[in-house]
Amino acid sequence: MSDTRPKPDAVLAQLRADEAHPARGRLKIFLGMCAGVGKTYAMLEAGRVRGIESVDVIVGIAETHGRIETEQLLLGHELLPGKTIAYQGITLHEFDIDACLKRRPQLVIVDELAHTNAPGSRHDRRWQDVQELLNAGISVYTAMNIQHVESLNDIVAQITGVVVRETVPDSFVETADEIELVDLNPEELLKRLSDGKIYLPEQAQLATQKFFRTGNLAALRELALRYVAERVDRQVQQYRHDRAIGRTWPVSERLLVCVSASPQSARLVRATRRLATRLGAEWLAIHIDTPRDGGLPPRDRDRLNRILRLAEQLGAQTRTISATNVTEELVAFARLNNVSKIVVGKSAEPRWKRWWKGSLIDELAAKSGEIDLYVISGEGGQVEAVAAETSKLDGLWRDFLRAALVVALTTALCWPVRRHFAESNMAMVYLGGVVLVALRGKRAAAIFASFLSVAAFDFFLVPPYLTFAVSDTEYVVTFAIMLLVALLISNLTVRVRLQAEAARRRESRTSALYELTGQLADAGDIESLVTAAVRSSQQAFQGTTQILLNNATGQLSPAPGQSSHSMAERDSAVAQWVFQNREKAGAGTNTLPAAGALYLPLEASQRVVGVFAIAPAERARLDDPDERHLLDTFVRQIALAIERVQLVDEASRARLTVETERLRNALLSSVSHDFRTPLATMLGAAGSLLDPAGPTDATVRQELLQAIYTETERLDRLIRNLLDMTRLESGAVQLRREWHPLEEIIGAALHRTSQQIGDRPVAISLPSDLLLVPIDGSLIEQVLINLLENAAKYTPPMTPIDVRAFRENQEVVVEIADRGPGLPDDQVRRVFEKFHRVSNSDGGVGLGLAICEAIVNAHGGRIWAENRPGGGAVFRFTIPMIGEPPTVTPELA
Repeated sequence: MSDTRPKPDAVLAQLRADEAHPARGRLKIFLGMCAGVGKTYAMLEAGRVRGIESVDVIVGIAETHGRIETEQLLLGHELLPGKTIAYQGITLHEFDIDACLKRRPQLVIVDELAHTNAPGSRHDRRWQDVQELLNAGISVYTAMNIQHVESLNDIVAQITGVVVRETVPDSFVETADEIELVDLNPEELLKRLSDGKIYLPEQAQLATQKFFRTGNLAALRELALRYVAERVDRQVQQYRHDRAIGRTWPVSERLLVCVSASPQSARLVRATRRLATRLGAEWLAIHIDTPRDGGLPPRDRDRLNRILRLAEQLGAQTRTISATNVTEELVAFARLNNVSKIVVGKSAEPRWKRWWKGSLIDELAAKSGEIDLYVISGEGGQVEAVAAETSKLDGLWRDFLRAALVVALTTALCWPVRRHFAESNMAMVYLGGVVLVALRGKRAAAIFASFLSVAAFDFFLVPPYLTFAVSDTEYVVTFAIMLLVALLISNLTVRVRLQAEAARRRESRTSALYELTGQLADAGDIESLVTAAVRSSQQAFQGTTQILLNNATGQLSPAPGQSSHSMAERDSAVAQWVFQNREKAGAGTNTLPAAGALYLPLEASQRVVGVFAIAPAERARLDDPDERHLLDTFVRQIALAIERVQLVDEASRARLTVETERLRNALLSSVSHDFRTPLATMLGAAGSLLDPAGPTDATVRQELLQAIYTETERLDRLIRNLLDMTRLESGAVQLRREWHPLEEIIGAALHRTSQQIGDRPVAISLPSDLLLVPIDGSLIEQVLINLLENAAKYTPPMTPIDVRAFRENQEVVVEIADRGPGLPDDQVRRVFEKFHRVSNSDGGVGLGLAICEAIVNAHGGRIWAENRPGGGAVFRFTIPMIGEPPTVTPELA
């Protein structure tokens, strides 16, 4: 009796999934084939019904497109006020997510899930708004068309010739708790279009000529129906899995054909294909890899590979599963995949052999339960079967000869000591020989060795010697038991050996895949990833491999780290065909089989990133289904890893672009503002001086000249800050670290900022033992100047400025403190950002503190700002004390 209880791991995974979103709202999507089928109407009607059921329902946003019957449904709903956003002189009306979160209804209706929000909104797409609502525990009714599903975007473009820009990721659509298909006959939809119920007459006329054609609508309708049907099928499978339902639910036909190395399997595959076509059903082909298959002759193994390839070419999904019991594994696989019919071949073995070994058909009939069993005759394979039997005999006679030799050696070993050892001990020696034969040869050879050992034991070692006659009839029981034990031992030994070989093959494949995934996970860039992928592939498949990636021109080229002179260039046309058609080609396939290698598309989750080429040393490895499946897994993992690295690079470039644009805008804003003021002052003063009717008083003219000079200095300071920041970020500034007296650097900075400091008292506190520090004197002086100017700029006159330095461990800490208004709490960490100015700033580009941070970081130090107790701000930076200062000889009086 089969155990239908759910597996503990599956139960645990389900519990974790349920706990992931304990308070998540429910999502229902109203899906249509195109605009005008009535999605919004059905959604509003469903919301009205929920409102009658005392559910708190509001309409967040609904696009009625001027349809009267849809607008009438809005009358009974509470409407959430929208948000207006001004963009390029146009006022846009958007869904107000903040108002919805504040209102917190039980259910909100949000139309047009694929909509792109106006710039300045919190999220780029409306589906992201919906996701936030769901995470907040608010249920959502929404609507979309089939062309907006991301994975179907290219298919819709092929059907309609229209590339849809607004899409919703499949990962989000699949989270929907319910998808309701809003269906409408294409003829009725076209009638609604002609009646003006969808678009205005002018738009309707244009739509019927392009998108709304009967063929397009029929294809989109089929696409929508299939999408929903596939989702329902997945729900049925998940329901059966969650409740551990073992029996098949034949809601749709699904066929399973069991194939082997028998020549009859090819006919079986073709018959199943014809049956699947008549039933309009999916079908699968499975081979149960038993331990005895590990000893298949090469010719049988090649035939099995050809049969599985034939099934793939005819449209089947193929599987190879390792098991010891064919019947149990076949029935378990059928029930797991909801198979409604199993197809097997009629056995051509004699009845006595079926009685002895058991019949697969009889066992399937007894265990398949509600699954239908189809038995196909095996006529037509006799010639190849004879060849197969001949191939088996070609290698079997060597095993028989080896078995006879082992028995002969065992007899030779026992003959001299036959009078000194008991017969039971010598029987054990023969059993050891049988085990030796079973460890190296086939089952038939082990059975032959068992019978031959009993005969040799009787003939040579049991009195009377050299005859099969026995002096005591009890020996007959001994011979029977010895034969039975030998047969059991040989059979078990062969089975264990074959199982061990199968386990080694599986372990080898698993180890190769584990090594690949580990190396791909460690790779941080394309070159290291490709190098790791090529190395692992060559070790696993013993051949030459290469990865070709798509470049900016849409053509394939060797990936970074790959040789430009390789087998891929000789077959560049094959590789390009594979890339464009997303199908494998080359050696071992029916497409361009003369190519020197096998080419497979590197198809990731969103796109084809390139082509994987492999030329194994032994071409026959490409025919082994296990090797092909392992290769497909390798290629899939490599494709996903490449896509991951490319997406990371694209995200980095996008962030860099955004940051560059932000800095550019900030620079233009700051420069335009801060340059305009001094230029206006200079222009006005210079104009007054040049005007013949201008002031003639010497004092006034001197003030105008002083204004021009002051504003020129201000402009010069702004430009120097910009140039210094550029030089620091580009690495053009080289530190000239020397030992300088810190007191002199501070004094020079105070002298250069004396005009800005004005009447503010400056208190300096330096330890007597702090003489020399290892710095670039001019750069640290610039840091002090910028900090002193900053202190003077933001403090009232007559307020003190404190300059202090002290040694702490292996660093010198310098601080400049003031008693001004201090820093806003939310800007303490941002004051060192480029172009950032505090809210009460009255000018400046916002680069002074950023330059300080860059210089201090170049010295290996740190810089930070804090608010002082009692008011004011303090800026501190550290200087590492690297090395030993030179000895200073005191001057003699």
